[in-house]
Amino acid sequence: MKILTGTTPILVLVAGVMTLSACSSKVEKPEGSYAVRQKLTALQADPNLANRAVLPVQQAATAVLAAEQPTKDKALAMYRVKLADKKVEIAKAVAQTSYLDEQYKTLGAQQAGARLDSRTQEADAARYEAKLARQDATTAQAESELARQQALELQQQIADLNAKETERGWVVTLGDVLFDTGRAELKEGSLNNLSKLSGFLNRYQDRTVQIEGHTDSIGSSESNQGLSERRANSVRRYLEAQGIASNRLTARGLGEHAPVSDNDSAASRQQNRRVEVIIANTAAAPL
Repeated sequence: MKILTGTTPILVLVAGVMTLSACSSKVEKPEGSYAVRQKLTALQADPNLANRAVLPVQQAATAVLAAEQPTKDKALAMYRVKLADKKVEIAKAVAQTSYLDEQYKTLGAQQAGARLDSRTQEADAARYEAKLARQDATTAQAESELARQQALELQQQIADLNAKETERGWVVTLGDVLFDTGRAELKEGSLNNLSKLSGFLNRYQDRTVQIEGHTDSIGSSESNQGLSERRANSVRRYLEAQGIASNRLTARGLGEHAPVSDNDSAASRQQNRRVEVIIANTAAAPL
């Protein structure tokens, strides 16, 4: 009993060493076999190819299974992987050939049918092209008429504003009735022309506007300059309040330096006290 007891730890130790040895000698799947398996799986999952080369696919599957078997012989493992890869490529090529042959036959049948119907199709195409030509002519005529009507409407709108066409654009002259003497606040009872102007600009939103304030020569040049600027900005703020985008409006004062008449009489000075609104006579480029 003592001998058996003494040998038991030795037996256990030997068993453990053998187990560790077995674990350390465990052989993994050969390198490259996983990639070949993926290629085979992709082929088997392709609905257009999987069932078109049944026997070559089966042979490829057998070769892949053999390539996945662990072995310590690296040369054998490499041979099996290469053979399996070749089998998969052959199976894929056979399946693709079968698929393309079927597609070619289908296309040939379709072309034969198309040739039988070619005369009918050509006649239909000619009728369709003639219809398109008539539609194009009708559309062009409608567009021309629309452009003519829009031009007439624009001219009528300009006439309603009493605007004068110049090289700078359409000039709308607003007299000094907009303001009290020496003041820059708009008078509520004199906004009819400004209301027409804002209506025009809201309708034709591609037009830009320059607002210029002018005074007579009474008073100092400095005070007249400031008054003209304030009056121009008052008109600009009014138009902005009516919905005209600020980037369409510019305002400046010219004081007494751009008179339309001499300043020798009350009537001529009244002509010089004005705000001019210059409307661009061409559409502005899109921002």
